[in-house]
Amino acid sequence: MPKTIDITVPDLTGRLALVTGASDGVGFEIAARLVRSGAELIMPVRNVQKGEEAADRIRQRTPGALVRIAELDLSSLDSVASFADDMIAAGRPIGILINNAGVMNPPARQLTRDGFELQFATNHLGHFALVARLLPLLRDGHAHVTSQVSIAANEGAVKWDDPNWERDYDPMKAYSSSKIAFGLFATELQRRSDAAGWGMQSNLSHPGVTPTNLLAAQPGMGRPDDTTAVRFIRAMSRRGLLFGTPASAALSAVYAATSPEARGGRLYGPKGFQHLRGLPAEQRLYSRLQDEDAARRIWDLSEQLVGVKVAG
Repeated sequence: MPKTIDITVPDLTGRLALVTGASDGVGFEIAARLVRSGAELIMPVRNVQKGEEAADRIRQRTPGALVRIAELDLSSLDSVASFADDMIAAGRPIGILINNAGVMNPPARQLTRDGFELQFATNHLGHFALVARLLPLLRDGHAHVTSQVSIAANEGAVKWDDPNWERDYDPMKAYSSSKIAFGLFATELQRRSDAAGWGMQSNLSHPGVTPTNLLAAQPGMGRPDDTTAVRFIRAMSRRGLLFGTPASAALSAVYAATSPEARGGRLYGPKGFQHLRGLPAEQRLYSRLQDEDAARRIWDLSEQLVGVKVAG
């Protein structure tokens, strides 16, 4: 059995936290850990019923937990706008935002209703639009924004001439490209916050490798069965070998978003063998995420594609 590990999390009482992709897997464990330390939680989810069931499990773990479900489909810019409008109307400052949701490796290229390749849309553009629209509340809450990348962001490249992968679609390369774009956005968010005095902290985390639904069967995405990779990861994780569990994998994002030691513009991930599992620690920012010109370029491209101009 895998060894249970945990970190010290500051008292988060009175802070509002949002975690995308919190209805299962690593996102669920991130949300549960924040709530256990006193945060009030909003879970923006695509499947409301699944989200309510996850919220009930969190309340069972932490009686009296303040948890609310809201509908959000990150692959739809209209859905992002609707969710953000409701949040702005409520006017509650946001103290923590963990951009965790994502999709991985649809076997065939899929387009969203907005005409974007699914991984680029969900993993990057949806989160960019979310942050851009919630910026007033994030500034008011002096928010810590943590964006969950992947070890896949340490390979491949942004396909600048074809970000929607209209030519030569490759599921894994498109996934890496979306995560690099997302990571560049997170570093640029910190630079812009510093330059404009927004009072926000933006950093990055990665969970290592753990059994989640990213590579599990998802018929709606064109994958009818679990992949061989996720079956292997599950087997090793159950034995406490090589890979982490969803609970241990959640700690990097929790640490990045809450620890007094965590800093903006930095990357946090498991410190075990090959950064696959273990307690969180600062890691060297992936080389592909260090290019400031590329970060400004992805920001400008994202504003153009989602139709939201971020005020300075």
